[in-house]
Amino acid sequence: MNPFRKCRCSCESLGSAAIDEVDYDGMKLPRPVRPLAVLGILLSLFLPRPAPASAYNGRPKLVVVVVIDQFRGDYLERYRDEFGEGGFRLFLDHGANFANCNYNYANTRTAPGHATLLTGSYSDGHGIMSNEWWDPQKKRRVSSVEDDATQLVGIGKDKTGTSPHNLLSDTLGDELKLATQGRSRVFGISLKDRASVLPAGFAGDGAYWIDPKSGAWITSTYYRHDLPKWAQEFNDNQRRGKYLNREWKDSHGTVLRTTNPDGLKGRDSDYYEIVGATPFANDYEFDFARELVTNEKLGDGSATDLLVVSLSANDIVGHKVGPDSPEMHAMALALDRQLAGFFDFLGQQVGLANVWIALSADHGVSPAPPAAARLHIPAANLEPAGLRAQLNKILSDQLSPAHPAEYVRSFDYPLVWVNEDVFTAAAVKEADAEREVGEALKQIGLRGYYTRSQLARNEVPNTEIGLKYAHSYSPLGGWYVLGIPQPFFVGEKTGTDHASAYTYDTHVPLAFYGVPFLPGTYRTRSEPVDLAVTLASLLGINAPTHAIGRVLTEALAPAGPKQGDSR
Repeated sequence: MNPFRKCRCSCESLGSAAIDEVDYDGMKLPRPVRPLAVLGILLSLFLPRPAPASAYNGRPKLVVVVVIDQFRGDYLERYRDEFGEGGFRLFLDHGANFANCNYNYANTRTAPGHATLLTGSYSDGHGIMSNEWWDPQKKRRVSSVEDDATQLVGIGKDKTGTSPHNLLSDTLGDELKLATQGRSRVFGISLKDRASVLPAGFAGDGAYWIDPKSGAWITSTYYRHDLPKWAQEFNDNQRRGKYLNREWKDSHGTVLRTTNPDGLKGRDSDYYEIVGATPFANDYEFDFARELVTNEKLGDGSATDLLVVSLSANDIVGHKVGPDSPEMHAMALALDRQLAGFFDFLGQQVGLANVWIALSADHGVSPAPPAAARLHIPAANLEPAGLRAQLNKILSDQLSPAHPAEYVRSFDYPLVWVNEDVFTAAAVKEADAEREVGEALKQIGLRGYYTRSQLARNEVPNTEIGLKYAHSYSPLGGWYVLGIPQPFFVGEKTGTDHASAYTYDTHVPLAFYGVPFLPGTYRTRSEPVDLAVTLASLLGINAPTHAIGRVLTEALAPAGPKQGDSR
């Protein structure tokens, strides 16, 4: 495990579990009876408050953090009038909703976002700057959670496993485990490995994700050497099969997508792709989450437990169709009802008066460039492989016209991984090599750049944009340059992407539900780093080691007088 790096910056049960079916957007899904849920919420709001919160004595019994992958902050207002009771409205009508929440960094990707939410720090604190980076020793890109010392569990054990070993900070769950001497239970689940492993932290009791090909739930030997019996049974019962060969229809009966794998080839035949790009993927995740809560007895111990549920479907389909598409509209409404069902389950299982729930996202997304262009906004889809070839030609023409070379190893627009071997062989130092690549980026249309060398020395202007790039620094990986893209220019040949410091990528929801939170919409400036810090303070535990967020005191109910206090 890497040593932590010093930060550079200053309601009881909702009633019976009677179930019927609801048809939304052409899908038949289970729905708990609503009147009891509404009654439960009202009871949780108006019954006398329980004893002061403390993780040490199991108050609350359970904290649930819901992270929606690629869910922009404006979606909550855009679709507010169409949401039903008990889903997003649990936060909008009965919780504290921070409508002006933005990431204060530029590398808006899945792995950094999930690490940020649970560490309360940015990449310059937790170290995770991208989903993948170039490993100079292995001479290839490696995953943010890839760990050669582990193997996968639940699938062939010859495959390299995962762990949080690249984190340079601990997490909210780690501090919870430390505070309670391990009595708290901490779990993370997602379709994606990085979105379950990083939130669960070092001391997590388990992180679960799916094998992309089969859809089976798996984990890593970092956590355990066999799947728990309940997870094995979940896989053996082929629960994933019920979401294949289905049609996802909108409210008019139009088929938006199908989960029929026949005729699909390559990666598109993966369960991750064909089911993941529909609301059925969220149903599948919530099925697994319910099994985990029940079988691991979360909320039933002497200390507060933590569950992080990261929902990947929005991101999988969002890249393909963009945020303004009928699919994303239908996804938001479907997710609203799925959240309501899961929150009902928590009310039945634990009691909503005993649960705190936080909601956020790992990043937003750019409008699809054709949609922006139709409004006369400059926008474009770019092809990274072609841009990389341009960069290498420009650099070869400047540095070695007689002997063209591969000066750029990899281009994950707008992030460039520099070939340090070629530059070193030419006796060019890192700072100079990165500057040469940065200037070449400007020649192919980017607005500017920051180099790893600059960021390591904190040589950035004292501006909002300068701070965002300072927060994007990590010492992990090889030499690199962070390019500053043009707004609405994305590094995907089709569809759209996220990886910028612009508000369409940084603006995300931040909302809380539970006894300590004063209902309302708050428009004060907030950041995702505030989530872990606020929950830690309310639980009476230390914030994560590198946390820089603030406690969102404007939304917290004042503590009542102590028993016997006559004031």
